[in-house]
Amino acid sequence: MAKVRKKRREPRKFTRKMKTKLMVLFLVVFAGLCILIGRLMYIQYTSGEKYERKVLSLQSYDSITIPFQRGNIVDTNGTVLATSVAVYNVILDSYIINSDEEYLEPTLEALVKYFPELDKAELENYIKTNPENRYYRVLKKQSYDTVKEFQDMLNEEDKDGRKVNYNVKGVWFETEYQRNYPFDSLAGSLIGFTSDGNVGTIGLENYYNDTLNGVDGREYGYLNSDSDFEKTVVEAEDGDTIVCSIDANIQSIVEKKIKEFCNAYKDNERKGDGAENVEVLIMDPNNGEILAMADYPTFDLNNPRDLSDYYSKEELKKMSEEEKYEILDGIWQNYCVTTTYEPGSVQKPFTVATGLDTGTLNKNMTFVCNGYEMFSGQKVRCVNRNGHGTETIEKALMDSCNDALMQMSYKIGKEKFLQYQSIYGFGQRTGIDLPGEPNTSGLVFNMDNMTRIDLATNSFGQNYNCTMVQMASAFCSLINGGTYYQPHVVTKITDSDGNTISNISPTVLKQTVSASTSETVKKYLYSVVDEGTGSTAKVDGYSMGGKTGTAQMYDENGKRKKNSYLVSFLGYVGIEKPQLVIYCIVDQPNVKDQAHSTYAQNLAREILEEVLPYMNIYPDEEQKGTNKGLGIKGKEN
Repeated sequence: MAKVRKKRREPRKFTRKMKTKLMVLFLVVFAGLCILIGRLMYIQYTSGEKYERKVLSLQSYDSITIPFQRGNIVDTNGTVLATSVAVYNVILDSYIINSDEEYLEPTLEALVKYFPELDKAELENYIKTNPENRYYRVLKKQSYDTVKEFQDMLNEEDKDGRKVNYNVKGVWFETEYQRNYPFDSLAGSLIGFTSDGNVGTIGLENYYNDTLNGVDGREYGYLNSDSDFEKTVVEAEDGDTIVCSIDANIQSIVEKKIKEFCNAYKDNERKGDGAENVEVLIMDPNNGEILAMADYPTFDLNNPRDLSDYYSKEELKKMSEEEKYEILDGIWQNYCVTTTYEPGSVQKPFTVATGLDTGTLNKNMTFVCNGYEMFSGQKVRCVNRNGHGTETIEKALMDSCNDALMQMSYKIGKEKFLQYQSIYGFGQRTGIDLPGEPNTSGLVFNMDNMTRIDLATNSFGQNYNCTMVQMASAFCSLINGGTYYQPHVVTKITDSDGNTISNISPTVLKQTVSASTSETVKKYLYSVVDEGTGSTAKVDGYSMGGKTGTAQMYDENGKRKKNSYLVSFLGYVGIEKPQLVIYCIVDQPNVKDQAHSTYAQNLAREILEEVLPYMNIYPDEEQKGTNKGLGIKGKEN
């Protein structure tokens, strides 16, 4: 079959008529553009300032920081010890106020009415001389109630429900948070405070700073395609809350008794309060939790740099800023954690426990005290210069006999003595969750530098240094069966909604002594309080054990100071299962004759008489009227 050839189509020609139509279309489009440009030019000429002000007013909100709220610090019962409350900065926008002549006077009148501390003339002068300024902070940290009155005025409605226009413009409020401590000075050095916003300075505020802090949010503003203002908000993430083992009620009792002690021994002639320092630490020996930690002098957490309680205006005027800071630094110190000292005779139970645990001592041994031990012609004396005579180990603790303890140290030997010093944690940080714990490794002896006299004096708590938290933590292990718990303050962390993020369980670090050694030491310490040198600390009806301590202080040249002593009592309540450990230190009591541990014992007893009933710890033995009616001075009330 023959192929059929298709006829080729000729291309259409661009006719004159088509050219005319295209030209007309072009002219129409061009004319429309000209009209649009003309309209825009007209708007710019007649209303450009109005639209410019609208856009610029929105620009002030294009990126606003939304501050986070720092987490709370609460006690074991949920009582708030530290929190952050919202406060408001008053901000002026001069540009908005100047955008209409009707805004200035009503705005100024409203400001001075609701914030009387402002000066109308100064505000007016600033607004007129800084017409372009969009951010001028005229007041800081105003309360919610004050700001609410101003806001209520702006939102006021007439009888028909329409918003009243007072022409008050260009005023807004910037939110921030201010740290607040509801109990002022309670647990001051333990809790700590913040500086420069949300920077923890000391205490828990410092140690848990990252946990307590959150993340700022942000509000972004922009104009959409219809020139309407829209915003995107990234909410702030508030900080977490830390829950403490501290009990605010126990802490309050302790601080009240410390204050009573200082007032009782205040002597204007001697120019001082009750003592150079007074410290009390209460722990749960069965888990390492701190129930109370207090010291004197203290300070107001809401005004931590105020020295007016300690110095007159005239004295403060004469001080340089460096001198003031040095004084504040001393007041802010948490003595229980940061300060080292010679413990004195509270060391003696550790020496006894070392001997019993290593087998170098046994219960049947006796030692003859003649009042001193001789070292190369030098006498190291016992508290009884005439000697105690024959002493058993238990009686040596009851009498606090230095001579017998020195003789025990010879049997133990420096190798085992130092080994157990390390096991007890002396010379090491405990790892407590508080800042400032010092490195004490250089304050104890080692095999290379310990001499025979060093071993002897260490055995009764002289010639080496420790901290209160070291001593108390180690003591807990002596009386709880030998388990050494890491001391800690925080037990739980929750988020801002109260949901638990983490539970901080007790941490067992080691076994210091055997259970049998612990039982023997407990029995001996019970005798110390029941019949020995610690009897003043006895709370009638409660089984208690403990040890007293007296350590002579040093002067600036490293020499022993005459009649200058640190006295202490370290004890526990509950012979079968100890319920709490209390450690009281009175550093240089304001008396002529300081070398008596009764000052610390009276303080301990007064505290326990209120704390034990509060903790529902009931008497476990017959009441004998022991120490009934004794006051903080150990005298009849």
